[in-house]
Amino acid sequence: MNRQRLSHIGSALLSLLLFALSIWAITQELQKYHIREVWKSLAAISTSHLLLAVALTGLNYIVLTGYDTLAVRYIRHPLPYPKTALVALISYAISNSVGLALLSGSAIRYRFYRPWNLSIAEIAQIIAFCNWSFWLGLFAVGGVLFLIEPVEVPALLHLPITSVHPIGVIFSLVVISYLFISILSKKPLRVGRLTIPHLPINLCLAQIAITSLDWALAAAVLYVLLPASVPISYPGFFGIYLLAQIAGIISNVPGGLGVFETVMLLLLSPPISSAELFGALLAYRGIYYFLPLSFAALLLGLYEIRRRF
Repeated sequence: MNRQRLSHIGSALLSLLLFALSIWAITQELQKYHIREVWKSLAAISTSHLLLAVALTGLNYIVLTGYDTLAVRYIRHPLPYPKTALVALISYAISNSVGLALLSGSAIRYRFYRPWNLSIAEIAQIIAFCNWSFWLGLFAVGGVLFLIEPVEVPALLHLPITSVHPIGVIFSLVVISYLFISILSKKPLRVGRLTIPHLPINLCLAQIAITSLDWALAAAVLYVLLPASVPISYPGFFGIYLLAQIAGIISNVPGGLGVFETVMLLLLSPPISSAELFGALLAYRGIYYFLPLSFAALLLGLYEIRRRF
């Protein structure tokens, strides 16, 4: 058995372990509440807030189409916006829910872009561009939020830091260094086996703008679903949301399921009761993940039927 296969097995086992631990932690946190309390908190979310969450999700997915739109501009192979928007909507709706974003997103992009006369090399450049855009935006938003609103790290995690302020410093240095290198150098940046494409500074700034708006809207979807009496500002909540998403991404569990919820419960309960928070999280999963996934599956099915007939 080669080293790469062992690494994949180890990664899968770690993800399963983190998922199991997350479910255990959620169960422990919620055991003092009756299931009726969770459903009651879910039912307490007003229709207007549910509709606002759906609208913000729709707006967020429109912003997500900017990734592929910028990517085809980067490779100088322009496509009509409806085509890049279709690919982005389906790709992100599926990869957000099933996880393994690099694998699932890449497969979908290849399925669409290859028949549209893009070469394999061009598709690879689009995939690299979109993935780097995601991380660049995460570093940019996280750097600002973790410096301005440093979230305290729960003591039970036994980490060597008491807040995310040092992470904010690191994230900010990464973004500043990348922008500085983009101005001075015209060559791709190589970090170990990772190759980061060189982009003109205007595309770099556009990347950061789109991805920052993407993260801000995603956090807003959950924020509007929280109880009206929640004693936390949106900027403060945004930092907590981002930290929970980072934990979910690192865990490699599909959609961060369980891991994301565990971190949110640890950081927001109290002052928000676990039952109320879990009700909002259930609504968030349904609106932000499963609703777009259903829509993307329908679009993909219609596209395949149209291609065959």
